[in-house]
Amino acid sequence: MKKTKRFVFDTNVIVSAFLFPNSSVANAFEKGINSGTILISKEILEELQEILLSKKFDKYLPKPIRLAFVQKFEIITEMIEVTKTINVCRDAKDDKFISLAKEGNASSIITGDKDLLILNPFKINLIDSTQNIYIITPSEFLNL
Repeated sequence: MKKTKRFVFDTNVIVSAFLFPNSSVANAFEKGINSGTILISKEILEELQEILLSKKFDKYLPKPIRLAFVQKFEIITEMIEVTKTINVCRDAKDDKFISLAKEGNASSIITGDKDLLILNPFKINLIDSTQNIYIITPSEFLNL
């Protein structure tokens, strides 16, 4: 059965879900996996790898476990090639999540980042209609 719901999780949510597997953030991430397709871009995957493989996480988990998570994450997500960047966020580093959501036709971005949350809902103008991308916290996502 093809999963029709498509989600973008910001990097901090993914890292938190990995490091704290019994948390509500991890539950939201698990819900995303089970109820739809999680989208990823090359840029976000590189950011995730850079963060998780940095030395500051050595005290939490061995590097091979963190690397295995990144590799598994790449397998369980759908890679989307982002061809056009949308520049709307107060923090330009967050534009990659909006761009991925638009390019991948995602219904939601799950984040704790206030610079993204303030844009909820983000409206995409299509030729004959408007599409909303909901930008919500992991808790809000769990309550859907």
